[in-house]
Amino acid sequence: MKAEELKLIVQEKYAEVASQSKIQNQSSCCGSTGCCDEMDYSIFSDDYRKLEGYNADADLGLGCGIPTEYAAIHKGDHVLDLGSGAGNDCFVARTLVGETGTVTGIDFTDEMLIKANENLKKTGFKNIHFVKGDIENIPLPDNSFDVVISNCVLNLVPDKQRAFSEIYRVLKPGGHFCISDIVITGQLPEKLMDAAEMYAGCVSGAIQKEEYLDIIQKMGFHKVEVKKEKEIAIPNSILLNYLTMDELRNFKKDRIGTYSVTVNAVK
Repeated sequence: MKAEELKLIVQEKYAEVASQSKIQNQSSCCGSTGCCDEMDYSIFSDDYRKLEGYNADADLGLGCGIPTEYAAIHKGDHVLDLGSGAGNDCFVARTLVGETGTVTGIDFTDEMLIKANENLKKTGFKNIHFVKGDIENIPLPDNSFDVVISNCVLNLVPDKQRAFSEIYRVLKPGGHFCISDIVITGQLPEKLMDAAEMYAGCVSGAIQKEEYLDIIQKMGFHKVEVKKEKEIAIPNSILLNYLTMDELRNFKKDRIGTYSVTVNAVK
């Protein structure tokens, strides 16, 4: 597919997800037949409930890590969250920057921005802002942020080199990013690579781990470090929507892996 078609798929799917609760998202693959018609995003997510600043209304279970855990955010920092969704990571980051810092969330799905701003109104915070924009063309000034975070979003961006170039541009000199994302090892079956539903579910949009880290270095970042890595077990009920039983057996035999990684790097 062309890049714009892929972006439209992501917008449509996440607009749908924005209208659901976390519980609905987690049960989207459940049913009396045991057949999954949609991607269950909760298989990637970590538990935020014990974090200071946690906002249950903003937690749709869409992440694949907790980037603020390793982001070294300090009081007074200016933080940018790419693909901020309903605001989950922004509210946690606000606890870390305090009243003297700022948190900006960017998302290109109108429904997510509406939900995020509804959640923001309930907090009374004045130093969180949500803006509409494309991560490949961030509508914010150069050298503006101390820290950039993102949670399970960059894998959905067709042009990852452009995305990391934009992250580099908006970071202040000496600033850094902490990104949780999905990467793969081994070659995904073509049917998975071509499946729009799997793309919106973060799988077929992912690239090889080595390529991912190489892009970061080529964009000029240094001190690139994988802080956390865990394998994501995609249920057979999901894979069988796209693969035959024989193809599934080969998929398992070839030990193709899907991983959540949390990566830091410095400008």
